[in-house]
Amino acid sequence: MKANVGAIRIFTFSAGLLLSATAIAKLISSAGVAKILEQPDPIFSISFRHVFWVVGMIELTTAFVCLFGRQLQLQVRLLAWLATSFLFYRLALIWIDYHRPCRCLGNLADDLHVSPQTADAAMKIILGYLLVGSYAALIWCWLQKRKRETIKVASQTPIMPA
Repeated sequence: MKANVGAIRIFTFSAGLLLSATAIAKLISSAGVAKILEQPDPIFSISFRHVFWVVGMIELTTAFVCLFGRQLQLQVRLLAWLATSFLFYRLALIWIDYHRPCRCLGNLADDLHVSPQTADAAMKIILGYLLVGSYAALIWCWLQKRKRETIKVASQTPIMPA
């Protein structure tokens, strides 16, 4: 059991590091002058600059909880919520037939001379990691809670003489 808790703590810490990096990329990009920042996001219809700022702050807050928090359930739930939100955003892009690479890292990909397709693929891999890891951790936490409740109920059940 302790090994599983350790694995989940490693996952939440690594997720916190990944989210810190993507948040910083978004926040730095949102302060830039690229023309795309003034274009409306296809889902929210507000400028990419505002989307980057809001999402960057949400990612940074989640990263802070994952890196410095002590409540494993809260960390895992936040990660699952955020990853699910990103998944729904990506599905909404597909739904509206938007096929351009996600600009999830803002201008940072351009500054690092990484193609938009490569950056998009990397973000899909990170999304998969966050989704699989957070839901696996949620299921494990749920199973542990059920196990504790079963043991508690069993220990409170009076033993009937034969």
